[in-house]
Amino acid sequence: MRLRDRRIFIKPEVMIIPMIDIMFFLLVFFMLSTLYMVNLKTIPVDMPKADHAEMQTSVTYLVTMKKDGSLWLEDKEIDEKTLLLQAKNENKKNPKFALVLRADQQLDYGKIVVFLDHLKAQGILHFGLAADSGRQE
Repeated sequence: MRLRDRRIFIKPEVMIIPMIDIMFFLLVFFMLSTLYMVNLKTIPVDMPKADHAEMQTSVTYLVTMKKDGSLWLEDKEIDEKTLLLQAKNENKKNPKFALVLRADQQLDYGKIVVFLDHLKAQGILHFGLAADSGRQE
C-alpha cells in the first residue's frame, strides 16, 4: 500500500465568476418581473385614447367614473360624499396624496368638471385624468 503525499493534493478553489453570473441573472429576472406586477384594482371603462399617456404608479386613490355617473374607488362603488370625505382625510395625512380619475369617454364633460371642482373645494390639488395609450407598440 502506497501512502499519498499531502503536497500532491490541489487545494479546492471557489469559482466566483459563475456565482456572479447567476446573481446577475437573478437580479435582472426579478427586476423585469416586477415591472409586470402592477396590480390595479379597477373596473372596466371605455377611456379615451392618448398618444402621450404615461403610467403613474404613485397614485393614492384611483377613482373610476362610469358612463352612468357612478363613482368607484378602485373596484368598490362609493358615493361622492363619502369619497370626498375619505380623500380629504387622506390628503391631510399624506402630503403626497394624488388622485387619478378614470372617466368613460361617453360621460358628459360637465360631470367631470363638477367632480374635479368638488375635489378642489376639499383642498385636493394633485389629481389627474387617466387615458389609454393610443400608441401602437
